[in-house]
Amino acid sequence: MTDDAYLFLVDSTAVTLGVQPTGVGDLACMDTPAVRAWLDAQGVDATSPLLRILPPEDTAAVPEDAERLPVPLSEEELARVRGQEAMPAATEIEKELLAYRSLTDGREDLIKRALSAGVPAHRVSQLSGEDLAAVKAAAG
Repeated sequence: MTDDAYLFLVDSTAVTLGVQPTGVGDLACMDTPAVRAWLDAQGVDATSPLLRILPPEDTAAVPEDAERLPVPLSEEELARVRGQEAMPAATEIEKELLAYRSLTDGREDLIKRALSAGVPAHRVSQLSGEDLAAVKAAAG
């Protein structure tokens, strides 16, 4: 067993801190009397979308006022929690990178269209964040 992870409750499903225990497969701690009693006391069950778990190294992020319970995890369980926790962050940044790529792919064409439409080069530079010299070079 490792240091304790924490089960905790969030106020809203919009909170992205931690992962839902149901998303990481079976965790032995979820079947213990202590966890079942804690869940009952909170008025939630193990499938609640408000229930989250964090690995030991991230438990400082649990909000001070959040209902929480330390739980032991095996190395294998801990690896699953860590892997699931990293996935949403990586997925989100990948979406941002794709959006960035789609914006930058047509950058020069967009600048040319703006200039052709009569938008002054200095204004294109301000709006796009591109260097004025790059805007003028794109006008070619």
